[in-house]
Amino acid sequence: MPDAPRFLTLADVAEVLNTSSAQVYALVRRGELPAIKIGGRGQWRVEASVLEEFITKMYADTKAFVAEHPFLDNETDAVDL
Repeated sequence: MPDAPRFLTLADVAEVLNTSSAQVYALVRRGELPAIKIGGRGQWRVEASVLEEFITKMYADTKAFVAEHPFLDNETDAVDL
């Protein structure tokens, strides 16, 4: 038996991402985080490997965002309002 479970609950995912279960549910419902719905009560599960792929993608997306939107130093590059 493996050390870590193959599938995680939304609460488990929320703990890994240090966010709320509601936020994870929103990610799943928007299709950003692939998950499966199982059982008669329709409980959501996220495969651990899919979560790792999601995290890797978020790092890549963030890197691209930072490259496209460089930080501007407030003292030299700020626009007077």
